[in-house]
Amino acid sequence: MNERPLISIVCAVYNEEACLPIFYERLQAALKPLRDRYDFELLFTNNRSTDGTLRVIRQLRERDPSVQVLTYARNFGYEASIATGLRYARGAAIIAIDVDCEDPPEMLPQFIAEWEKGYDVVYGQRDRRQEFVGMHLARKLFYRITHFMADAEFILDMAEFYLISAAVRDAVLANRSTKPFLRGEVAYAGFNRKGISYERQRRAAGRTHYNLWRATEFAIAGILTTSTFPLRLPLYLFPWLVVWNVALLGWGKFQWLVMGDLLYITFFLTMVCLYLARTYKDVDQRPLTVIDWSQSAYDGAPKLPPNLTAS
Repeated sequence: MNERPLISIVCAVYNEEACLPIFYERLQAALKPLRDRYDFELLFTNNRSTDGTLRVIRQLRERDPSVQVLTYARNFGYEASIATGLRYARGAAIIAIDVDCEDPPEMLPQFIAEWEKGYDVVYGQRDRRQEFVGMHLARKLFYRITHFMADAEFILDMAEFYLISAAVRDAVLANRSTKPFLRGEVAYAGFNRKGISYERQRRAAGRTHYNLWRATEFAIAGILTTSTFPLRLPLYLFPWLVVWNVALLGWGKFQWLVMGDLLYITFFLTMVCLYLARTYKDVDQRPLTVIDWSQSAYDGAPKLPPNLTAS
């Protein structure tokens, strides 16, 4: 008898004790019609939660052996957490979804149906979101600025809510950056893609861990990962700087000349420092995450970090 294909569902969690039972019940209801054709594993990557998140996951595992959990030695951040989850996922297809139910689990059968049609990447495309209009516009602007500056293809309005085939996962993880930007890596990998528009919902329970500072940090990391445009921008601006200097010299506006040159030099040095720091971290090649196996429950074999495996 042929075994049913396995689909992995990867969920990064940090202090989600209140959301977990709600998410689990909604997920099981959504997947129930597919269980005659597929097996599922539910892999939680626990960013060293300080509440009862790990206890709830263990309770779920007691009644559902398909539930797995990797607990990190500290909080390594969302993107690193998801990247490690992708690496340990064993399915022919891997789904990334948050447990706060802002991305509805009920859409997963639709993702799987598109994967069955031959799409290697099926992703949620944020159409609307129940949030402050200023934040919504800022997100739209970020995607379009990043799309304009990206060195390679970039997917507009792609959520961290997607299904990818194992082949796409392998291509994404081939990049050993210590600051992964997974949406950019999925776009860079190519393959057949399909976006499904949806309205992001309000959090099911608990409180969000995503704030303006984290959004800004995420945006900067995304631009640095996907584009060298900021590093090249001073070169593009140099002819205009020469014109600026000549004009101000002619007008005798020396204070404006000095101020403009200082701003130009400051911007140039800032970009060099940012990209140099990113290069240093990537060359340093520390593990993306460190797993505390004493606090984990995973049925597969532990793996070495990519930079420690034989080349």
